[in-house]
Amino acid sequence: MRLCPVMRISQVSAIAMIAAAGLATPAHAQNADSAAMQAELQAMRAQMQAMAARIDSLEGQLVTAQAKADAATATSTTALATAEAAKSDTTIKWKGAPLIESKSGWSFKPRGRMQYDAGVISAPSSTGVEDGFGEEARRIRLGVEGDIPGGFGYKFEVDFAGNEVEVSDAMLTYKDGGLTVAFGQQNNFQSMEELTSSRFTSFMERAAFTDAFGFERRVGASASFHSGDMLAQGGVFTDNMSDTSNDQWGADGRIVFMPKMGETQLHLGGSVHYTDLDGDLANVRYRQRPFVHFTGTRFIDTRSFGAAKETGYGLEAAAIRGPFHVAGETFWQSVSRPGLADPTFFGAYAEVGMFLTKGDTRGYKGGIFDRVKPANPVDKGGMGAIQVNLRYDRLDLTDAGIVGGKQDGYAMSVIWTPTDYTRFMLNYGRMDYTDAAIAAANGDKSYAVDAFGARAQIDF
Repeated sequence: MRLCPVMRISQVSAIAMIAAAGLATPAHAQNADSAAMQAELQAMRAQMQAMAARIDSLEGQLVTAQAKADAATATSTTALATAEAAKSDTTIKWKGAPLIESKSGWSFKPRGRMQYDAGVISAPSSTGVEDGFGEEARRIRLGVEGDIPGGFGYKFEVDFAGNEVEVSDAMLTYKDGGLTVAFGQQNNFQSMEELTSSRFTSFMERAAFTDAFGFERRVGASASFHSGDMLAQGGVFTDNMSDTSNDQWGADGRIVFMPKMGETQLHLGGSVHYTDLDGDLANVRYRQRPFVHFTGTRFIDTRSFGAAKETGYGLEAAAIRGPFHVAGETFWQSVSRPGLADPTFFGAYAEVGMFLTKGDTRGYKGGIFDRVKPANPVDKGGMGAIQVNLRYDRLDLTDAGIVGGKQDGYAMSVIWTPTDYTRFMLNYGRMDYTDAAIAAANGDKSYAVDAFGARAQIDF
């Protein structure tokens, strides 16, 4: 058995003492008369005792050193344990960008999107419209989102497209079970089409009525309650952050029933909207581009007129089953004009779509369409998801003496989603106009405009 250094030194000390005693006794007995021998033995005994004392001292130093080493080891072990505990408290996931989460309830994730559009507009030459080719950075957004301990959350995003800096989202949220309360600039429950992120829409631009009726994010306070298949949303809002000098305010509410019946996801919804416009009488204007955003030309336009209030009513319906989906909405926008007849304008769309690639389906979450996640993405050796969509888009801006024109749009889109966070789109739309805002050379206001568009998109 191998002895530790302390035991070996103790044994050496004992042996030395015994040796000294054994040597001294015989020497004293046999040489009692020899003073020189006695002196020599005394000197040897003194040396042995000094050696034993030195060994005892070294033994004490070794014990002290061993104690310090044990303490240092314990401290190092504690430090490593603390570091491992701190490391395990924070996790990093990848969801298009790093998502950092801690067990204490904090999280942080950068977010953003880039959409670049290009295309061609073709209108009758007699109208004098020469848009032709156009292109733009449709959206360039950067922001952050995350959670704060206690059920709170935050979201902030800025859009840099168009050589301008505009705040898109800026809100603080609180969640408790199925209840979510939000304060700040946010969407105000206008319609399914408007609430679905531009990253996940079927076409490059949303249905015509959403833009014509001025749907946009506004500053306010809202609450959403989700329980089972039911979702109820409501809030009070002022105006967009860039226009908060206005005195207008409004209230919006939306209810959605979204049951899952076998393999079919159903969606049925309705909404109501009220806006008290800026002051006693404000100028409003309803108009819309021809299917793409990179042109400033509007072939359907009410021009500006005075109004005091706006009241809107919307209905929604959709279904998803495997690779197929259908969706449609209607919306009525009534405008109060003191002393004059009140017009009611109308917008609607109906679409069908399907995936040509096996295993792909349209995403749906929380009462809106969500991200498409290819079953066989390009980064895993597949070809991604390919989707084809058809849409009819109706907008009627003529009523009560206001002639803004009517649009019947017929559109098709092909969407390739190579990975979860990349997307490419090709769009074609034919807009048939009646009472168009721009007349042809012979005064004709009924004609068609063709629009072609393409988009490259990445988001995180």
